[in-house]
Amino acid sequence: MYLGIDLGTSGVKALLLDGDQTVIASANSPLELARPHPGWSEQDPADWIDATRKALNSLKAQHSRQFGAIKGIGLSGQMHGATLLEASGAVLRPCILWNDTRSHEEAARLDADPRFREVTGNIVFPGFTAPKLLWVRNNEPDIFARIAKVLLPKDHLRLWLTGEHISEMSDASGTSWLDVANRRWSAELLAATGLDQQHMPSLVEGTQPAGRLRKQLAEEWGLGDDIVVAGGAGDNAASACGMGVVLPGHAFVSLGTSGVLFAANGSYLPDPESAVHTFCHALPDTWHQMGVILSATDSLNWLADIAGKEPSELTDALGKDLKAPTGVSFLPYLSGERTPHNDALIRGSFTGLGHETDRAALTQAVVEGVAFAFRDSLEALKAGTELSRVTAIGGGSRSRYWLKAVATALGVPVDVPADGDFGAAFGAARLGLIATETADPLDVCTQPATAETIEPDAALAGAYFDAYQRYHALYPAIRGVSS
Repeated sequence: MYLGIDLGTSGVKALLLDGDQTVIASANSPLELARPHPGWSEQDPADWIDATRKALNSLKAQHSRQFGAIKGIGLSGQMHGATLLEASGAVLRPCILWNDTRSHEEAARLDADPRFREVTGNIVFPGFTAPKLLWVRNNEPDIFARIAKVLLPKDHLRLWLTGEHISEMSDASGTSWLDVANRRWSAELLAATGLDQQHMPSLVEGTQPAGRLRKQLAEEWGLGDDIVVAGGAGDNAASACGMGVVLPGHAFVSLGTSGVLFAANGSYLPDPESAVHTFCHALPDTWHQMGVILSATDSLNWLADIAGKEPSELTDALGKDLKAPTGVSFLPYLSGERTPHNDALIRGSFTGLGHETDRAALTQAVVEGVAFAFRDSLEALKAGTELSRVTAIGGGSRSRYWLKAVATALGVPVDVPADGDFGAAFGAARLGLIATETADPLDVCTQPATAETIEPDAALAGAYFDAYQRYHALYPAIRGVSS
């Protein structure tokens, strides 16, 4: 048996996989985040450990025999978070998360240093880890002076599980400290934020062993000795491993809290000016590119909270058939935006409202706005990557209406995988299997069967193109008054 643990923003998921890659069971434990000031987003790392323990205890209670047969563990997690430890190993402050934008001025300062784009292949985004450390140095100097280690969220879980300070290439790519082409920490970029390599965990590939489960935890859970913990992956690369998106030309669209348009690459193809992310993949000698939008299903959740409805109620009310855009446009910039704008201060908006605009029209505009944000990412990716089709994952992909909107906005077919759990926890479990058995990653990370393909709606292609042009023109029009 192999265990995948995915540390998300809203919860921890643990998944049990057998040697034939059949999912035996999964368990979830929720997490809360704190927003003490506008633009801030934090979590207490102790809550990650508590939630992970609860999820694993639930799995063990339900499937004790299979749980006791675990041989390997893989980790996945939300990226970019700054988890700061002092020499004793104690956490110095709440973790500053991926969707925290307080360090936008520090990010701009680092991004103005040409070494960062040259070495990392990426813009220094406010959500990345390095500007967060610069913010701490500028605003919490006493804490900064005590930092002994900087860990990404899933690697803090690894420290609890194994006692080791280890990370891997895909997650490290989102720090602004990794030499992404050469897959190693950059001493000069670390020095630019007042750090050195002693502050960093050691690096492995996601498919390699990265510690062994501590004896105390093995005994607590009734597990055997010498259980391998794999390097694992950042959440998007782990999802790609779960979906089999590991070869050039393979791609997925993720409708989660944030939105991702992810394409696997066989070589390093940086294009920082487009605000596309170019990261190491979890597999050796592979990379990937992705466009990232910060509020995908979060946009619908926001509207649902205001309407006092469940998000699924809102999308179900749209019906089964895709409708022509109404003229109401929504910009999903509730937390700023990454691709293609790299703008932490921009905020969302509705335009085109009238007396006739009802709840359904607002829902439709939100669905279309997120779809058009993916179209922005597709246009940005075209400089280095051409996509002919994508596979859908994430909670929002349960809405067929939303997938029809995405397919029509992108102009490419969207494949819906057969029923199953192919997300980040599944990908993490696959990485645990590979690391434990020294298996061939390409033999393990295969693509799931396709249950359905959603084609672009040709009859509405023109209307969607016109609506996208309106959407695309709105960002420069509102930038000066909303940020």
